[in-house]
Amino acid sequence: MKKNASSRGRRRGTLGIILLAVLCVGAVELAACSHFAPAVYQRVTAPARRGAQITARACEQAAAAVSQVSENAHRQVSRRIAAAGVQAATLWSRLTAPREEALPEEDIQLADGPALSGGGPAADPAITELNVINGQEILTGGTLPIVYFNQGSETWAEQPYGTDNIGRYGCGPTAMAMVISSMTDIDTDPLQMANTAVALGHWAKQGGSYLSIVEGLAAEAGLTAGPLRERTPDALMDALLNGSLLVALMGPGHFTKGGHFIVLRGATLSGNILVADPNSPERSLMEWDPELILEELSRSTAHGAPIWVVSAPEA
Repeated sequence: MKKNASSRGRRRGTLGIILLAVLCVGAVELAACSHFAPAVYQRVTAPARRGAQITARACEQAAAAVSQVSENAHRQVSRRIAAAGVQAATLWSRLTAPREEALPEEDIQLADGPALSGGGPAADPAITELNVINGQEILTGGTLPIVYFNQGSETWAEQPYGTDNIGRYGCGPTAMAMVISSMTDIDTDPLQMANTAVALGHWAKQGGSYLSIVEGLAAEAGLTAGPLRERTPDALMDALLNGSLLVALMGPGHFTKGGHFIVLRGATLSGNILVADPNSPERSLMEWDPELILEELSRSTAHGAPIWVVSAPEA
């Protein structure tokens, strides 16, 4: 048995030497061929060179793919980290913000459908129009052109307001989006205002907004908001003619069955009021008797309610 094993080992060694010799001879022949017969050398080595090129290209493509995957993964991770940071900041602001005392139901607004199907005379088109300018709806004819947002439109209705949605509960952020977009250079919309309201503690779950939303979002945008002390038709006219906008919390009547924020945006020569209703383009194109507006104001008086004067700071 030992003899046979030794014999097989010698045979393997002999074969290895022969193969090595053949490789060496082949290498010498190829080297000689490349010098004395270049054309033959090119034909003989072409398959090997093509294989090497294909292998090199495949390696380059694989390396590029790995690099791209790495960059994509890095971007995805960065986006997720940023999103998590925003969520954490919002949650922290909710947890650490001073909690408002529970307000009576009347101090929370809820945007319901109108109590009546109509109301108010139709406006003269020469006084107010709803035009589309650069893709944005603009109400004309008031104290200043108003960037108009409709909380019930397809664009905003299903967007989140906390755990609620803007379509039913977001008249507060939508009204303030109109005010801020029209009185400042800030480019905002109902969703951005809703997110800001949530972060600052103005959102009331399944109740719309706390009444602090008007003064809070106005201050956040560099505007001043305070209560209209004298609630008379003349006081409404004076505030509007001085370049201010008014945000009114309406009670049951022509605008809502519950509570609803609207913007008073101008006065006509006949003494009527122009509004921007975030829940109705139609009511936004009507003239309103100031006495009717005052009669249907909410009875709430917290945080400056039921009507606020919003003004730009003096230059």
